Amino acid sequence: MGQVKRPGGVTLVAVLTWISGLLDIIGGTLLLFQTSVAATAEAFGGASGLITSAIVSILIGAIVIVVANGLLRGSPVSRVVITVIEVLSIIASIFFAIAYPAGAIGEYFSAAIAVIVIALLWTGRANAFFRG
Repeated sequence: MGQVKRPGGVTLVAVLTWISGLLDIIGGTLLLFQTSVAATAEAFGGASGLITSAIVSILIGAIVIVVANGLLRGSPVSRVVITVIEVLSIIASIFFAIAYPAGAIGEYFSAAIAVIVIALLWTGRANAFFRG
């Protein structure tokens, strides 16, 4: 039996995953620049909470970008890792949108991309590709 050809949806997911990871990195980085804004720091329980949240967002984004390469190769481990990370990204985006309303539009956009990524990773054609 030959190898299943990668569906276009999986390629799209890889691109969307990269974008989602990049948005998490950008959001976390922008949040780091808000440490001197008292109201923003207070929304995160102080500067240390804000810094921790920003660093977690940046790390999630970096992991998503690194693991996204495995999607193109049909790695089932990459698919599960990306699914878990995208769920965490959705949770973080919702939290950041509530805690920092000025950046809410970007966070909602990031969450929407994460939902699309998860949906496309688990279609029938994607399942066949990841099973090999």
